[in-house]
Amino acid sequence: MADDNTFRLKIIAPERIFFDEDVNMVELNTSEGEIGILPKHIALTTIVAPGIMTITKGDEVKEASLLSGFIEVLPDSVTILAEACEWPDEIDANRANEAKIRAERRISGGDSSINMDRAEISLKRALVRLNLAGKYK
Repeated sequence: MADDNTFRLKIIAPERIFFDEDVNMVELNTSEGEIGILPKHIALTTIVAPGIMTITKGDEVKEASLLSGFIEVLPDSVTILAEACEWPDEIDANRANEAKIRAERRISGGDSSINMDRAEISLKRALVRLNLAGKYK
């Protein structure tokens, strides 16, 4: 159970419970910008945006790619329903680079049948993965 300096962080991805522990802080991107959550945070529900999530537990700091989803913040718990979430060692950098190249081609191709919003999101996701994987080589 969480004490006054911690809260329960639960991250649920489609294929697994990615994380479920008491932590001191979590930082991530939302549709409204970057957010840092500490214990006793005001209640909040928002959309997760692609980015690197930082989890602080005591002196330990972990990073993961968090690509999209929803977050519910309560004073003593945070739940993230993630479309995709990966630790650095789970990222296939070659695959992420190929996704980046495909997205860049779609964006610069000028084809009016291409969904530009989707291509831009694909590019952001690939860049997040490459950034995180590059930090932990």
